Amino acid sequence: MLADVAKAPLALEAVRRIDVLFAIEREINSTKATQRLAVRQQRSRLLVADFEAWMRSERARLSRHNEIAKAMDYMLKRWVAFTHVLDDGRICFSNNAAEHALRGVAVGRKNWLFAGSDRGGERAAAIYTLITTAKLNDINPQAWLEDVLRRIADHPVGKLTDLLPWNWTPTANAAAA
Repeated sequence: MLADVAKAPLALEAVRRIDVLFAIEREINSTKATQRLAVRQQRSRLLVADFEAWMRSERARLSRHNEIAKAMDYMLKRWVAFTHVLDDGRICFSNNAAEHALRGVAVGRKNWLFAGSDRGGERAAAIYTLITTAKLNDINPQAWLEDVLRRIADHPVGKLTDLLPWNWTPTANAAAA
């Protein structure tokens, strides 16, 4: 193992930098979104900017066939998406929660023959996404879906975002459920 590290000091440095960011995230993990955002703005933003500058500088010195260069290219192509975490305290720094939520999908894959077609599978995926999003926002998915489906036909199109789980205000019937 030490021989591998000696061969890849760039990878070791990248992991060290990422570990610093994860350490900050562990400190703020159970705080409110506004507090997470403030800490990220104060402590993580500069570290992320330095990480990007370092990666671009080091990447320029590597062959496109180098495995570390490929990993850097992968990250840099997704840099804008990655840095959204710095502007929204609701976003998790890692995708562990999403992967955990999808574990049931992977386990149940063989049992999901009922989808019957690609279109059926897409519909099942959309519903599963809605249910999981409600759960991640500490909302009872059944109460949310019942309330939204009851209200959506009469809801103004320009205010559909009000019905998303993170913006949803339940009606009296939904609150009772």
